Amino acid sequence: MTNDTVEEKIRERLERALQPSRLVLHDQSAAHAGHGQHRAHGGGHYCLEIAADCFAGRPLAECHRMVHRALGDMFSEDIHALSIKVIR
Repeated sequence: MTNDTVEEKIRERLERALQPSRLVLHDQSAAHAGHGQHRAHGGGHYCLEIAADCFAGRPLAECHRMVHRALGDMFSEDIHALSIKVIR
């Protein structure tokens, strides 16, 4: 799967599950090229900024869990690392 396709899939899953009012996703995989954990397909390291009404009143850790649940099995293949910034 190409990085563009992975990014599209991440966006689609988050939009469907969380209906964010703001979603900014950056592929940072190039910064990790050559590192031991860098995946052969060239992707896997992402930075996410997200705001969603469903986060209101919830602890930050729960918001992160909601993001992880929405992405589910993508962590076993497509995502190696995900930095999450919840915007309230």
